[in-house]
Amino acid sequence: MVLDPAAASHAVVPDSGAVTVTALGDWPGQDPVEALRIIRGELGSPNLPFLPSLPERGVGSDEVGRTAGLLPELPVDLQPHGWRLVDRPGRDIRRAVSALSTDFNVLADLVGAEERPTHELKVHCRGPLSLAANLHLHSGERALLDHGARRDLRDALIDGVGSLLARAAAASPGAALTLQLDEPEIAEVLQGAIPTASGYRTLRAVGEQEVIEAWTLLAEGARAAGAAAVVLSLSEAEQIALLQRVPDVGFAVPVSGVTNRDWEAIAELVEAGRTLWAGVQVPGRKPLRVQETADALLRPWRGLGLALQSLGSIRLVPSGNLAERGADHSRRVLSHLHQSADALNQAIADA
Repeated sequence: MVLDPAAASHAVVPDSGAVTVTALGDWPGQDPVEALRIIRGELGSPNLPFLPSLPERGVGSDEVGRTAGLLPELPVDLQPHGWRLVDRPGRDIRRAVSALSTDFNVLADLVGAEERPTHELKVHCRGPLSLAANLHLHSGERALLDHGARRDLRDALIDGVGSLLARAAAASPGAALTLQLDEPEIAEVLQGAIPTASGYRTLRAVGEQEVIEAWTLLAEGARAAGAAAVVLSLSEAEQIALLQRVPDVGFAVPVSGVTNRDWEAIAELVEAGRTLWAGVQVPGRKPLRVQETADALLRPWRGLGLALQSLGSIRLVPSGNLAERGADHSRRVLSHLHQSADALNQAIADA
């Protein structure tokens, strides 16, 4: 399939022309100073540092609460069944807003103290469909149930993303900003597999066209607010084909277990100029060999007849949740990805 040339002309491709590294956002611990120092130390140019979320800090530091704190005029509070839309802000959402403000203040202080600040920064939030699947209406049912609620959340998130990017630009002046939209529940949303509040049935599937429209509007709003790149983080490769209908976005997807058909869809997007963030299995007690990680990309790349030079459109990311383990483990993961990127860049140089 040949994509629209206008979409390809706004390709989301790293300037370095080499395989680079980032991580998706969650980070272990409760200290934003320590987290940002590690991240900025490990992910200097040409890699992509990011503003982490620290869910171990508690209420409001999980990604759903953190994203809900961005929504103007749509306050939430935390109930036993999850975050609920309410009439006026309460203590829970104030904690989320305060935690994010602290993170930006810490980032600004660290950037100001750096002799050579990195020229890029990534911020992330929950995407519109997964957010609707995790916020509840006054009735207790999920907002995903109601078309009007989904629309209102989408529009509020566009405004919230604009505010997020403005604060990132103020904290890291001159940095090229990337927005990452996380859609971990998108497969269930599209398949009609999200359970109702009672758990006895599931909610009706949301149509592909609505999903595509929501992603497109979010990406357009982010670019209008100053984002240099927008990346959709997906839970599995099956949804990749939808991105052919969403202009100008990169995509993050785990590459373990990707089928030949999915690799063909990935290849079409890469050849059209889209950036792939390849999710690599997080090494556990028995670390993966670097060459195994490199081969997980080299084999399908060669099998599809893609030029090895196009590997330069890839960023490597951990496919697991780094917040579930300690900072030392996270450092080891990033070290493994750096070595794997070096191996891929050597393959490009030898081609």
